[in-house]
Amino acid sequence: MSNLLLDMIKDEAADYVDVRFTDPRGKLQHVTLCADQVDEDLIAEGFMFDGSSIEGWKSIEASDMKLMMDVDSAYVDPFYAEKTICVHCSVVEPDTGEAYTRDPRGTAQKAEAYLISSGIGDVAYMGPEAEFFLFDDVRYSNTINKVSYEVDATDASWNTDTEYEMGNMGHRPGIKGGYFPVNPIDEAHDLRGEMLSTMKRLGMKVDKHHHEVASCQHELGLIFGSLTKQADELQKYKYVVHNVAHAYGKSATFMPKPIAGDNGTGMHVNMSIWKDGKPLFAGDKYADLSQEALYFIGGILHHAKALNAFTNPGTNSYKRLIPGFEAPVLRAYSASNRSGCVRIPWTESPKAKRVEARFPDPSANPYLCFSALLMAGLDGIQNKIDPGEAMDKNLYDLPAEELAAIPTVCGSLREALDELRSGMDFLLAGDVFTKDQIEAYIALKMEEVERYEHTPHPVEYAMYYSC
Repeated sequence: MSNLLLDMIKDEAADYVDVRFTDPRGKLQHVTLCADQVDEDLIAEGFMFDGSSIEGWKSIEASDMKLMMDVDSAYVDPFYAEKTICVHCSVVEPDTGEAYTRDPRGTAQKAEAYLISSGIGDVAYMGPEAEFFLFDDVRYSNTINKVSYEVDATDASWNTDTEYEMGNMGHRPGIKGGYFPVNPIDEAHDLRGEMLSTMKRLGMKVDKHHHEVASCQHELGLIFGSLTKQADELQKYKYVVHNVAHAYGKSATFMPKPIAGDNGTGMHVNMSIWKDGKPLFAGDKYADLSQEALYFIGGILHHAKALNAFTNPGTNSYKRLIPGFEAPVLRAYSASNRSGCVRIPWTESPKAKRVEARFPDPSANPYLCFSALLMAGLDGIQNKIDPGEAMDKNLYDLPAEELAAIPTVCGSLREALDELRSGMDFLLAGDVFTKDQIEAYIALKMEEVERYEHTPHPVEYAMYYSC
């Protein structure tokens, strides 16, 4: 029987195989094997590694873990000098061969299996829209006597009067003015084009690229795919963006709010469920949605605050999710309206009917983010959670008393973790997430909260030093 990975090693005359997995925070990790050591036995038996070195995983006395290669995910790395085949892995217990409950990719696979066992559908499609910033210079300090950061870019709005040796050409998007001017205002067109071309060479399905609203902000179009595969693709997306930017002398970040006073970075997630080759979300209800789709929205809105712990997992995420600004903080839904948490994009084709969650951001671990969103939606369908009436008015311009009546998402990571702790039951269905996994995740994230809360901020010096 042919093995895609072994065939690729032979056809590409590869020197190495890079086995990759994702840690609880969402960072891609890897170890590189000599290609001549990879055979049918290694693929079948897995590769041992030390799980205690990954934060949030095993303790030192029970650290052995095993990586199982998904040979269908293999691709040639475009950045290494030596020919290297990369492959995504899931993590299993070495003694039992069972999926490790804290492995994010394993969670995504269990979410897909749970969807099938529920009888609601047989495939969940995810279409993330991950934005990012590009800078030329990034400096920050976190020491006992200094906390600071500074970013810069030649095409940034704040550099209109900067003196450059070769002169200042003056073509820059203004604050909130980056959507969609052509070059020379859009200076990064060719860079984004190389990112997209690199993704296509990796076999990824992509469709567009453009400058985003904020100064130095960009987006590439990643076409939807099934849940686990799309999480793999988003990890590749980030990998390509970081490394192409680096090759151009730029620094890319998916941090939700790297600069103040301009738009933050989001990751809208388009979702749909299909069953027996037919779209479950197409129907004759509001915005041509099915009743199941409305219940799915009801689940997303109902569980939004617990979802925040996975969809907006950093303290910086809540610098973007601030009421009163152009951010999707209100737990409401609408057709086309971009001011609520959930939007139903306009489409003529029933096959394209989908639901868009607008509050996630790309600092999220994609495996956990997509799985949690699916579980919330399925809970909505199973328990017939009514999303209420749609809000077809501009939510940013509502009178104060009307605005106050609309619930919001969380205002901090601490609040999100508290909501997850008290409202995790919908995630435990079918053992997709486990209580141990969620508690370990909360503990890991609380370390970030406490570090953030315990550190003086430069703004506090401005406000309080002379009090």
